[in-house]
Amino acid sequence: MLGIGIIKGMAVTAKNFFGSFVSKKWLPTVQYPEAGNTITAFSRNIPFLVYDKEDSPLETMRCVACKICEKECPPQCIYIVQEKDANGKLLKRPRIFDIDISVCMGCQICVEMCPFESIKMDSVFELSSENRFEGLLLHRENLLKSNSYYHQIHPQEAQEVDDRLAAKQKKAAATAAATTPSTPAP
Repeated sequence: MLGIGIIKGMAVTAKNFFGSFVSKKWLPTVQYPEAGNTITAFSRNIPFLVYDKEDSPLETMRCVACKICEKECPPQCIYIVQEKDANGKLLKRPRIFDIDISVCMGCQICVEMCPFESIKMDSVFELSSENRFEGLLLHRENLLKSNSYYHQIHPQEAQEVDDRLAAKQKKAAATAAATTPSTPAP
């Protein structure tokens, strides 16, 4: 029958409208901020960088500045510059890691493409700023968050990532031990 979808939609609207007079549970609108937290376990808003040790975030950050996320980002909102030492040799960490969240569409492609499990999606959504240009450009220091923070917001996913990384390190250690020649005892 033609128009059955419109009739079903209007029935749902009418049910919520008349039900809202009887009980608050029929109200589809969340009265934020009075009603409390609206973040669910599935909320994913903006990316952040993960580091492992609380006392040294820059040294233990998982990002190695491979720039895969920068290349794969559809709106091109990620900007990375690799750090160099005093001799000009490239180090395996970013000196600059910026994300323009005014352009970021939260697609999570950067998270999916990262081979080092260093970039994840945060649940934070209150990002208002008086400065619409610099306030919406997040730098490396603003993006760094600890692995324990990641465990707080997405515990099951974080544990799976930690297990994968531990298995990778164990396999690499076993391979390194197998390829290292043993010295004979005199």
